[in-house]
Amino acid sequence: MASHDSVIDLRSDTVTRPSPEMRAAIAQAPVGDDVYSDDPTVNSLEERVAALFGKEAAVFTPTGSLANQLAIRMLVAPGEELICETNSHIARAELGAAAVFSGITTRTWLAHRGLLSASDAMHLAKPDSGPYLVSTTAIAVENTHNFGGGTVQPISEIAALREASSRRGMAMHLDGARIWNAHVATGIAFSEYGKYFDTVSVCLSKGLGAPVGSLMISTKERVAKARVWRKRYGAGMRQIGLLAAAGHYALDHNIASLAEDHRRAKTLAVACASAAPTTIDPSTVETNIVGLELTGAQLSAAQFAANAREKGLWISALGPTFVRLVTHRDVNDSQIERAASILQDLLNSAFVAK
Repeated sequence: MASHDSVIDLRSDTVTRPSPEMRAAIAQAPVGDDVYSDDPTVNSLEERVAALFGKEAAVFTPTGSLANQLAIRMLVAPGEELICETNSHIARAELGAAAVFSGITTRTWLAHRGLLSASDAMHLAKPDSGPYLVSTTAIAVENTHNFGGGTVQPISEIAALREASSRRGMAMHLDGARIWNAHVATGIAFSEYGKYFDTVSVCLSKGLGAPVGSLMISTKERVAKARVWRKRYGAGMRQIGLLAAAGHYALDHNIASLAEDHRRAKTLAVACASAAPTTIDPSTVETNIVGLELTGAQLSAAQFAANAREKGLWISALGPTFVRLVTHRDVNDSQIERAASILQDLLNSAFVAK
């Protein structure tokens, strides 16, 4: 087993640690009591991020799941329906929170790599379904799509979905946990993404490297209501300017460097494809996530990840035949080169002729 100091941790971009400079910004942050709206650092972060996406207001939350749940609660009443892609975070990785806390029912459509098709979503949507059938009142889009392999959603499909759904009275939510990556990959402005959605969630603690924090963004009215629900859910916080300062630092310094994460992910994808072409198409790797499909291998995804861990490479098994690698700011080129070599050796062994 490799020592922790020599570990290459590609389980997620959530494993990043705040840099010394970010820690200094945290230590120096002016603070107040946020439940009383007295914290100047969090107030300025909320105003900054709302303006970035062309919205009126935002509320800071400790987690992306909470930001998502506050957003969809503002759009969907109990007993009404939210629709989203089958492998989206809201459907798969938030532990049924929409049903547990908000009485929201959910249906999903399946898309290859999570890639958005407006027609797929609209085919599933059933707004205004009368007194006997559940009615769709909102559609959630995840950009980039985590379990799809960091897929960037086409702005043309987002625009088409907005036009079609608004004509039928439905709202739209953007799960933008990694919208920073989509922006860097495409050059599309945050405000351009924001204009198509009624609510937006963004995360600071993944590729941007902050230790904690997300924001829910919308109108002043919705954000005011969301603050009440944030407190009701037990997430009213006090001197959180310490955390908001990390967010400010991340926005100031860490967006452009996401391009390096994307380049390193592509390097890994190319290396894996050279060893086992069926596992990954490198042309689909647009951001910082590499998903390897191990169908046909002589071992499970869990065993593959365990073997990688023995060699000092930590990755995630997310299904019986699927593993995920995520590049981030705490991994450098030499580590990526070593990770690529480890993966090639493991893939060669996994797919050796029986």
